[in-house]
Amino acid sequence: MGMLSLPGFLSCGKKKDFNLSNEKDAQASGSDENLERGNWSNKADYLLSMVGYAVGLGNVWRFPYLTYQNGGGAFLIPYTLMLALAGLPLFFMECSLGQFASLGPVSIWRILPLFQGVGITMVIISTFVTIYYNVIIAYALYYLFASFQKVLPWSDCFSWADEFCSKTRLVSDCNATLDGEIIHANYSFITNNNLTCMNGTINYKPVQFPSEQYWNKVTLQRSSGLDETGNIVWYLALCLLLSWMIVGAALFKGIKSSGKVVYFTALFPYVILLILLVRGATLEGARDGIEYYIGTQSNITKLMEAEVWKDAATQIFYSLSVAWGGLVALSSYNKFHNNCYSDAIMVCVTNCLTSIFAGFAIFSILGHMAFVSKRPVSEVVDSGFDLAFVAYPEALSKLPVSPLWSFLFFFMLVLLGLDSQFASIETLTTTIHDIYPEAMKKLRVPITLGVCILLFFLGLICVTQAGIYWVNLIDHFCAGWGILIAAVLEIIGIVYIYGGNRFIEDIEMMIGKKSRLFWLWWRACWFFVTPVLLMAILVWSLVTFSTPTYGSVLYPTWGTVVGWCMIIFCVIWIPVIAIVKIAKAEGNLCQRIVNCCRPAANWGPYLECHRGERYSHVVDPKKEKEHEIPTVSGFVYTQQ
Repeated sequence: MGMLSLPGFLSCGKKKDFNLSNEKDAQASGSDENLERGNWSNKADYLLSMVGYAVGLGNVWRFPYLTYQNGGGAFLIPYTLMLALAGLPLFFMECSLGQFASLGPVSIWRILPLFQGVGITMVIISTFVTIYYNVIIAYALYYLFASFQKVLPWSDCFSWADEFCSKTRLVSDCNATLDGEIIHANYSFITNNNLTCMNGTINYKPVQFPSEQYWNKVTLQRSSGLDETGNIVWYLALCLLLSWMIVGAALFKGIKSSGKVVYFTALFPYVILLILLVRGATLEGARDGIEYYIGTQSNITKLMEAEVWKDAATQIFYSLSVAWGGLVALSSYNKFHNNCYSDAIMVCVTNCLTSIFAGFAIFSILGHMAFVSKRPVSEVVDSGFDLAFVAYPEALSKLPVSPLWSFLFFFMLVLLGLDSQFASIETLTTTIHDIYPEAMKKLRVPITLGVCILLFFLGLICVTQAGIYWVNLIDHFCAGWGILIAAVLEIIGIVYIYGGNRFIEDIEMMIGKKSRLFWLWWRACWFFVTPVLLMAILVWSLVTFSTPTYGSVLYPTWGTVVGWCMIIFCVIWIPVIAIVKIAKAEGNLCQRIVNCCRPAANWGPYLECHRGERYSHVVDPKKEKEHEIPTVSGFVYTQQ
């Protein structure tokens, strides 16, 4: 299509025989197969980008805690099963979908025009998440810069601390024996009279560790709640600006530039994790931490609890980043005969092994912290923000040469966050490219920078003194069941409406013919197991849905209303677009719905040389707008 003077089958450079050897030839040539959209420079660019997208902050700050909470090593059983039954099938489906049509998450719904709103929902949710995700990277950048000090600023109760700040637990009161009688007294009376507290009767004061007060009082300057917006925290705003500048610089040439950046941002976190693990394993108490994580403290009876299986399925689902649109967007730049099957397995396995590996690095150092502070490991373990910016920094501050370890940890968090952010922004720019290809081709740099600048300004509300409440609110609503709805509709639409067997034939056009035995597992998952699991998670999420809180702080009613408005704005496009498509079709209502459930006239491989006989009738995308739907009197797609 890039060489209009040549016959169609020559427009890709040479005639294809539809086998994997062509992919090797194309890679060896080093040239783009799709001259209009472009392709990854090589296979490694794509794989590292996918690994970087899938492996994010959740692998470090959520999975280890879930494993500890749900039975330790026993949790790996449901986790592995959910990977095979829910995560991998959906991951493979999205990679295949994007690669087959070379389209982003919105335009890909030429496959099923009635469901194009699902793609829009994915992109909007990704936009909301992108806004606050970069704020988290800004937090990590702030701690990274704060680590360039001889003494870490959260290592002790300095001038910013209040009377509740303490590095050790303070005894409030206890029982003791006085003149043969058991008395209950405050600790000052006990010490003044040289008495000894009886075991099991000690009550401690509600103190806060320096790292916790530093996080709330210095880093966030946290207000009392969502009602009290306060001022913009200027140093967080600058870190947010720096984060967006890094993202914009990495993406100014699209996948051609980001594909090179990921060689560092995707690989170096593994070096840091290895360094932290080796250091942690040499510390006193490290074994206790690892025992709690995946050792003798494992509890196999936990597998009898439904909550454990729900947590495993949810973690796999969100960890692999399925149904966010990013997998489709990144895969759309693959060459047509790329082996997306092996890619999907490699990325999924790498993602899960990274989660397990990260747990050892986290729990070894938390075990040492528990040993030093003379507390059980269960009291120092946490997840999310409290692990990344309170518990782990507190543990690192107790190590020799603590600024070095702190720098490495937060540098790793920055890199993990940036990888995922690159793919999220690429999802947005790919969507724009599919809608306005000519404009994007000429103005890629200003459009990419414009997107980054706009999202920076939208994110400023998240770096006010009430910013953490906004981050938590967006995460609570937008990153929850909205994505589950999109995932359920995606797999139902492709498998039951478009046709699972038809989709398998599409995949075989890319990776070659496979036996019925090969597809047996994928058919079982796509047709039954995966949809049922996703529906179960969705129903569970809706039933157990609770109003958002941040720690002990409750959200005002208007804040919850804003959260609902955000998620409604995300998913409302599914019925709206469906109604618009039906209204534009011809015939009676039943005929309109049927026609909107058929692929659009321009659905198929992007390049003519890849279409073969199955898609020889496809209308050139340049000549047929994607929103045009086959009507009763018009084109009817014939199933092969």
